[in-house]
Amino acid sequence: MNPVKFLVLLLLVPVVLLTGCAKSAPASAAVPPSAKHEHHPPHGGTPVVLGDDAYHVELVLEAGTGKLSAYVLDGEMENFIRSAAPSFEISVLVNGEMKTLTLRAVANPATGETVGDSSQFETQADWLKTTNTFDGVIKTLAIRGTTFTDVDFDFPEGNDKD
Repeated sequence: MNPVKFLVLLLLVPVVLLTGCAKSAPASAAVPPSAKHEHHPPHGGTPVVLGDDAYHVELVLEAGTGKLSAYVLDGEMENFIRSAAPSFEISVLVNGEMKTLTLRAVANPATGETVGDSSQFETQADWLKTTNTFDGVIKTLAIRGTTFTDVDFDFPEGNDKD
């Protein structure tokens, strides 16, 4: 036998044996089930999706003071996004009564945010001290050239139904 052919044959035998004996994984194990796409509000608040997951507003209620904070975040709720809006309004239905909350931009010297360039908005209402559920609508909020209008949500559930 030719020494080159013998060497090739000697190298191919283990390859053929190993591939022939390998077990294949069942089809169900080969493709993991898709995980549910979830967003985690950084302050533990209520996620409100704007657009097709373009941005989020996280609403955080301090019931003891009646303060409602809103944080504008990216689509994954990982980064704060500044808005030029000095304020925005939320229409709220509480116990059959319509109310309006005006959330104003908050300046933050630590982050360099100013009114007109902020990711944080706040309001205070005494009725929020005793109300922890309501239906809301963000009337209009402009973020980076896109305006979101009439965004419905339930508080504290939000509207992030992924």
